[in-house]
Amino acid sequence: MTHLAPTADQLAAFRNLPFDEPIEMLNLLKFRDTPDYPDDHECAVRDWSGADAYHHYLAEAGKVTRKLGLDIIWTASPACTLIGPDDECWDMAFIARYPDAKSFLTMIGDPDYQAATIHRTASLIDSRLIRCTPIALQKD
Repeated sequence: MTHLAPTADQLAAFRNLPFDEPIEMLNLLKFRDTPDYPDDHECAVRDWSGADAYHHYLAEAGKVTRKLGLDIIWTASPACTLIGPDDECWDMAFIARYPDAKSFLTMIGDPDYQAATIHRTASLIDSRLIRCTPIALQKD
């Protein structure tokens, strides 16, 4: 089973959490070898990898996210899973920081952002998007 979009229950759970505090979203991504665009989409004829299509999504979505105060604070290429299912191998991981949950919901409701998501969907085999509440570590 792949996970590319939230279910109605997952969105409801998201909305039931606090709205007016910063959130960080952990993104785990597994790319397709080649993107899966609809045949009539202009990008269907491009010689892109799944990673290329995802980076196009980031560029298009960035036009919306910058206005909302989104900041990608960490990006990595996972090397191996030390603890977890052996079949969950990710190509990219990153953490996006939002000023608050309202900013995230505004983003996903924006028509320009929604138009950009075709590239995300075409690029991915599987993904995880995990809402996190930042906490400060106590230092001795």
